[in-house]
Amino acid sequence: MKKELFTRENGRDAALILAGTLISSAGFSFVTFPAGIVSGGVTGAAQILNLLFSLPVGVTSIVINIPFFLYARKMFGNRFLVLSGVTILLSNLLIDGFNGIGFTLTDDILLSSVYGGLIKGFGWGLVYSTGAAGGGGDITARVVRRKRPYLNFGTISLGIDACVVLVYALIAKKPDCAMYTVITMYVSSRVVNLVLYGALNSSVCYVITIYPHEIADAIGTQLHRGSTLLNGEGGYSGEERTLVLCVIKQNQIAELKKLITEIDPRSFVIVTRSHEVFGKNFSLLSGRD
Repeated sequence: MKKELFTRENGRDAALILAGTLISSAGFSFVTFPAGIVSGGVTGAAQILNLLFSLPVGVTSIVINIPFFLYARKMFGNRFLVLSGVTILLSNLLIDGFNGIGFTLTDDILLSSVYGGLIKGFGWGLVYSTGAAGGGGDITARVVRRKRPYLNFGTISLGIDACVVLVYALIAKKPDCAMYTVITMYVSSRVVNLVLYGALNSSVCYVITIYPHEIADAIGTQLHRGSTLLNGEGGYSGEERTLVLCVIKQNQIAELKKLITEIDPRSFVIVTRSHEVFGKNFSLLSGRD
């Protein structure tokens, strides 16, 4: 049991969760919350209850998260539950602790919306990289995606957050805060993606050429990327062609064009942006959503 508990991966995840919750909670308590910018999900619901009944945001969030957490126990593994449970407890206790300090980084709501999104996005990006969920909103999105896998996780989360923000705006009668919240959510989501997937996006390249093997070899030796040969047939000419399929980093496109031009300047190349790539030399393929 000790060997399973005290592993390098678990130690890394614990450090990331600690750092991520510290950063995101500080962004909430010192930047967005004092400016009246509402968070999405359960934390946003707790903000609504704080507005109505002056309840502490952190403790209220923990209480609201309990039924979500119990329901998720039936669908997700113990590792997910432990990581998420620690994240939820730690982040919300830190929120109440930081709120007690009474410190505000800036009184400018526009700066709060932008930099609050940056800080919180970076913190939650670290947390999400462990596979943990940050609260009932994340858990709900994962549950919905399990049952409706064709729905995008970000789209589900955005829908949940939008409902919370709308309710807050109606109760508080502060539509401007809801508008600034949109800025915070957008910035935060971009930073989360940057932390999780990196700054360099990947591209899928299809090369139609009469020298497929030569180009595939050049891609392997010069770009250090693998490639796949696909059989094809010209729709007009009926001639058989071999397509070279490869996935490269965005900053390798220029080099790819150069080597293809040197081998076969008459080749036909299609480059498309990929949303996500998992596998060797790219993001790790795992069960983490």
